Amino acid sequence: MVRMSVAGVAGFILVFIESYIVMLFKGYQTVEFGGISPFVSVWAMNFFLLFSILTQVKNWYLEREEERAENYSDERL
Repeated sequence: MVRMSVAGVAGFILVFIESYIVMLFKGYQTVEFGGISPFVSVWAMNFFLLFSILTQVKNWYLEREEERAENYSDERL
């Protein structure tokens, strides 16, 4: 649930960061998305990108914790 919330908010922020980068490179003053549908599509792509990254980070963290617990139990024996 936390991953979904973070990915949703960060995906929304990432849309504006990407738009700003495009404006800088192209020399535009504004960016027209062409309606709400293309905006939501870009937001959805960013959401799933960030959600998958956060999932990988969570899995890495859990595996690291399991490895530390195994090492700790081996040291105690």
